[in-house]
Amino acid sequence: MKSEKESQDQLPSRERILVAAHALFYKEGIRATGIDKIIEQAPVSKLTFYRQYASKDDLIRAYLDFRHEKWISWFQTSLEQARGAGLLPVDALVTTLRDWFSSPDFRGCAFLNAAAELGSSDPKILETVRQHKQDMSSVLDKVFDGDAVSVGRLLALVVDGAIVHAQMGQPIDEVMENFKASVEGILLRSSR
Repeated sequence: MKSEKESQDQLPSRERILVAAHALFYKEGIRATGIDKIIEQAPVSKLTFYRQYASKDDLIRAYLDFRHEKWISWFQTSLEQARGAGLLPVDALVTTLRDWFSSPDFRGCAFLNAAAELGSSDPKILETVRQHKQDMSSVLDKVFDGDAVSVGRLLALVVDGAIVHAQMGQPIDEVMENFKASVEGILLRSSR
């Protein structure tokens, strides 16, 4: 069986760069990660890097697109599996987030982190962040059978709050208890 590093080395250079950037940007931050470090991790030459990505901004946008596809797919699958195991929607969401928050590489939401780091310096990046949150809301609408008033949008705000609290080191059990109470309150309010 190939190691992760050996598998990465088999990828085309553009994908190696993207995989390296994904790991580094999420773990260390976008601003804190220089091109040279990505080139070293990929491993590719500087010329190869710039043939694939004309600038760091191009790579950041590709990273966010890659992260979005990966995360939304995981989020949907995790919720579906939890629902398939018989959990109610609230418990499926709590289980999904608890699993993510408890993972050793959890560093919060890559999209909230990007928005905080880059601010309004690149409108395309902020649009990608907004689209990610909209897609997350749509997934939640499907799980919670959202109607004319998007329950998903309300829940997305609570999910983002839980992410931030978990990222700040608040005990996960406490975060999830408060999160579940908030979700139940939203669902009770929206069912009236």
